[in-house]
Amino acid sequence: MYNLSSYFLYPSALFASKEPYNINTILGSCIAVCMWDPIMKYGGMCHYMLPLWNGEGLASPKYGNIAIEKLMDKMLAFGSKKHNIVAKVFGGGEVIDTETQYFQIGERNIKLAWEILEEMKIPIASSSVGGKFGRKIIMNTHSGEIKQRYVKREVKDFNK
Repeated sequence: MYNLSSYFLYPSALFASKEPYNINTILGSCIAVCMWDPIMKYGGMCHYMLPLWNGEGLASPKYGNIAIEKLMDKMLAFGSKKHNIVAKVFGGGEVIDTETQYFQIGERNIKLAWEILEEMKIPIASSSVGGKFGRKIIMNTHSGEIKQRYVKREVKDFNK
């Protein structure tokens, strides 16, 4: 990951550039979908928190169905051909212990990414999803290379 300009991608956002960048983000149950065009040598990433927008309020990239679509729109606006784009998917860890099935946000986020990318006919070149840990990822938008490091959970007692 040679010396490129860096961009930190916050949750509920997306970033894509024709210029080479290292996009950094940290994921728990959130998902990062990275899209890369190996012909044009550029790409981008979206970082969503929840799977589906329910139609109320703003259609923001906080929701997977909105974020992935907006990232694809940006890649196409840059001049990418849909059939050249590949995706890589990260995150969706169950980083919060819960007994309730309803809260399995990580799992639901992963499922949504697979479904939308399949619907768009975008191949998933690689992925690292699920598990009990968070992830820090860095995407090189020029090479499509992604580095990942697991973020382990720590329990701290602030009462001492």
